[in-house]
Amino acid sequence: MRRIGITTMVPIEVLLAAGYKVIDLNNLFITSVDYNRYIDLAERDGFPKSSCAWIKGIYGACLQHEIKEVVGVMEGDCSNTKALIEVLKLKGIRVYPFAYPHSHMLDDVKAAIANFMKIFGVDLSEVEKVRLQLNELRELAKQIDVMTYLENKGSGFENHLYQVSLSDFNGDIYSFQSEMEDKIKEIRQRASYNKKIRLAFIGVPPMTCDIYELVENYDAHFVYNEVQREFAFPRASNASNVYEQYHDYTYPYDIHFRLKELKQQIKERRIDGVIHYTQAFCYRAIEDIILKKELDIPILNIEGDKLNALDARTKLRIEAFIDMLSDRKE
Repeated sequence: MRRIGITTMVPIEVLLAAGYKVIDLNNLFITSVDYNRYIDLAERDGFPKSSCAWIKGIYGACLQHEIKEVVGVMEGDCSNTKALIEVLKLKGIRVYPFAYPHSHMLDDVKAAIANFMKIFGVDLSEVEKVRLQLNELRELAKQIDVMTYLENKGSGFENHLYQVSLSDFNGDIYSFQSEMEDKIKEIRQRASYNKKIRLAFIGVPPMTCDIYELVENYDAHFVYNEVQREFAFPRASNASNVYEQYHDYTYPYDIHFRLKELKQQIKERRIDGVIHYTQAFCYRAIEDIILKKELDIPILNIEGDKLNALDARTKLRIEAFIDMLSDRKE
């Protein structure tokens, strides 16, 4: 089976209908035991130290694993992807562009996905067949989400992991379905957590996944992972076709569209505070200004760079933030 890498969530239904094994290069990078070697490889090839670690990691993972075809998202994700795919082309990798239209008009989204289908030689009926199959797996992720925020049984990390992995279904939809079903059975047998502080994690998925364990040590619990949940398409059952489903996907469009869903989830999940994760050198860090103005809830902004673990200063800031939330709640 031919492999194809993706730089972020794309209409994966199209790629699976075309017979590809899809690999999210972000997941390939960050789950590596020696993830730093991908960054080092990129910097040796000329990527500046002041560029995003994710971009360098994607580049390194793509070359190291000999991925020969890549879908690069040109609009609606990282602004550095345009330069990244030019370098990948230079390395002989075949790149297919995809863009989430800035207009966020349904007709424009439809045109973008229709063109994507044309590139890969599949039609709507084939794509819809795959979409319905994938949405059954996405329903399993919704169960884990409910077990996290409503039943207080799933951990924040499990909530993160099983939703973020839906960008590529870990490269095998059948084994991943079995893994999620086993996880649901395991979680169901647990007693509920009794954590005092309910947190939301918003922004790009973190490089520093130890944040989930850290907050639990301070009597807190992440009950909402914003972008990871969007990767799971929680409202897919409301969409009548693939065009509507990706039109409803909040992450690639303007922040005001994201804010509607954020406000609803903060209220529904009874969130006490928000941790907004941003990546060094990423334009999305500027969105923190808007989030703090629009969300009527305490927000702590933390920034990651190359490390896959939190530094001492950030740990202290998170501890102080949770202490403040605890005092405020009392």
